[in-house]
Amino acid sequence: MRRGEQLPWIVSDELWARIEPLLPIVPRRADHPGRKRLDDRKVLSGILFVLYTGIPWEFLPQELGFGSGMTCWRRLRDWNDAGVWQRLHESLLAELHAAGALDWSRAVIDGSHVRAMKGGPKTGPSPVDRTRTGSKHHLITEAHGIPLAVSLTGGNRNDVTQLMPLIEAVPPVRGRRGRPRRRPDTLYADRGYDHDKYRKQVRTAGITPVIARRGTEHGSGLGVHRWVVEQSFALLHWFRRLRIRWEIRDDIHEAFLTLGCALICWRRLRALASDAVG
Repeated sequence: MRRGEQLPWIVSDELWARIEPLLPIVPRRADHPGRKRLDDRKVLSGILFVLYTGIPWEFLPQELGFGSGMTCWRRLRDWNDAGVWQRLHESLLAELHAAGALDWSRAVIDGSHVRAMKGGPKTGPSPVDRTRTGSKHHLITEAHGIPLAVSLTGGNRNDVTQLMPLIEAVPPVRGRRGRPRRRPDTLYADRGYDHDKYRKQVRTAGITPVIARRGTEHGSGLGVHRWVVEQSFALLHWFRRLRIRWEIRDDIHEAFLTLGCALICWRRLRALASDAVG
């Protein structure tokens, strides 16, 4: 990290201005108020610290002032239940759309295996990791690799099973006049999605499928467009907590996934602002 650069888990004023309105208000009880609730912004920094470093919740350093690991865990769970991370992702997509940064001419979809060290829901024997218990991250991005939707399944689930669910999970993206945009024009995918049944479903959704055929030689040229989703997975797994699934509860891992996608969008938005200033 460069000298003078802010630590990535410290919530900036600009990011906080986007997150704070999304947080549920928790009124303090008048009859038995108890200990004062720790500041949400500090707790969010604790959640981001765990996401970035991968440190176990119980080892979150108290001297950072972010509260205990259990406090951060509960807040992550409660905010996920309240839909905060999904709404944050959608609002940042809207800002990117308003700035003309989303390319809807094509989308790219793919899946990536991660090891699940403690098992739990949405895990299974991974065919690419000697049948060790694992999960799969499934991601759909627009043409530049900006995440549109993400999902979690067991490591033994076929990628194609998440093709239509991911398309359906893309939210209506506002930010410009007219109807919100939700569907790309074209969808690119590798041989793992080569099923005529699903091609028909994609066409029915108003999208042109461009999916590699099994048995054909590599070098078809689809990689020119598909590499962006691999780059997005690299960015997503740059968050150490997402490289390996440590959570038994699938909703907690999904909360981290959605938050990670939102942060990737936030970085892209900041880069656009920097380019405009420059």
